[in-house]
Amino acid sequence: MSEPRLIMFDMDGTLIDSGSIIAEHMASTFLSHGLEAPTREMSNSVIGLSLEVAMMNLAKCDAETGAAMAETYRGHYRAMLAEGERHEPLYAGAMEAVLRLKAHEASLLGIATGKGLYGVSRILALHGMTDHFVTLQTPDHNPSKPHPGMILRACEETGIHPGRTVMIGDTTFDIGLGRAAGAKTIGVTWGYHHRVALEEAGADMIVTNYDDLNETIDEVLG
Repeated sequence: MSEPRLIMFDMDGTLIDSGSIIAEHMASTFLSHGLEAPTREMSNSVIGLSLEVAMMNLAKCDAETGAAMAETYRGHYRAMLAEGERHEPLYAGAMEAVLRLKAHEASLLGIATGKGLYGVSRILALHGMTDHFVTLQTPDHNPSKPHPGMILRACEETGIHPGRTVMIGDTTFDIGLGRAAGAKTIGVTWGYHHRVALEEAGADMIVTNYDDLNETIDEVLG
């Protein structure tokens, strides 16, 4: 059997296409607090951070105001769920790639995301993916990316060394998280940060579609 390895996925912008929904709720939140609504590009630029940190960065506000805005955002999100009409779709090829990796005898899969644990669990259940991931790392019990805590906790939970771990994500925050933890990193181009930014952040490899992911993981982990 091959040496065990841990494959960590970001969620927003990597597994699921949630940019439009996030931008909509960001706009509603800012307007609720008497602030000018950010553009979609501005909102998408902070995806991946914990919600409180994202608000502080986007609104240029203090922690107390950021926390209040984060709670307003969660209220808008819960209202959307209550309507039951919208959800965040998987990117093309995501499910197939996850199933291929899960079938690999040495691979364990995990999530490292700025989304809260409730939202992660809901989305995994929605797409029938709950049983595919053995560790879920969120801001509920970790510092925001790019702090290495999410990867280090996942490694502790699974018993896999960071050097046998790869972080897959669409933002510089994901690449920073992986590098800070001593893991390998793969940037994906279909999300919310540009390829050049991912390269400049130090991504070990870049992929442009899910078809190439498994081979790229083999390459970076050896």
